[in-house]
Amino acid sequence: MNKQTLPLEHNYKAAINNKIPPAIIMLHGYGSDENDLFSFANELPEKYAIFSLKAPLPLPPQGNAWYSIYFDAGSGKFNNTEEAIESRDLVLQCINEIIEKYEIDADNITLLGFSQGTILSYSIAMSYPQKIKNVIGLSGYIDEEMCIKDYRKNDFSNLNVYSSHGSVDQVIPVDWARKTAPFLKELNISCAYSEFPVGHGVAPQNFHELKAWLESH
Repeated sequence: MNKQTLPLEHNYKAAINNKIPPAIIMLHGYGSDENDLFSFANELPEKYAIFSLKAPLPLPPQGNAWYSIYFDAGSGKFNNTEEAIESRDLVLQCINEIIEKYEIDADNITLLGFSQGTILSYSIAMSYPQKIKNVIGLSGYIDEEMCIKDYRKNDFSNLNVYSSHGSVDQVIPVDWARKTAPFLKELNISCAYSEFPVGHGVAPQNFHELKAWLESH
């Protein structure tokens, strides 16, 4: 399958020997781009078609964002929720077009996010769980304000989550990530959570663990 046009710029790696393949859709972090997580593509199972989307908001001099982050001395940093919701819906549009144009398995889509991309991945999966089978959330947390209204009424029975965080992360406090598994458990969403002795990044053992989790889901 040749590369198609989507609402967002993207990198694409075709599945090998899989006519209607499952897909991994990657959402990068704040200030990065579609090339960042795509560096994992050759290390992931060949049965997956892999897509890495580029966030819509440019951050000069380089990099992109899914939504703006404001830094305020009084309240700490906070997110532009309106922009996040626009990006959430834009990614959903990309997912729908990926299913159609790339002929992938609509029932086997995994979102793999890092940092801001993880926060957005959670909002997509909890808003539209019928679209997403798995979420691999690296170094992020859940922001309910980015979800659709009444998302708690959704059927989450087919959604699985792998969440991991660095125990010495200085960008997103590990305490925020530790709330993920208990929060999802309340919604009866299966969640595996791990911590690694790193900062805001992905340790090699973290990558090996997420691959093993992916193989079992």
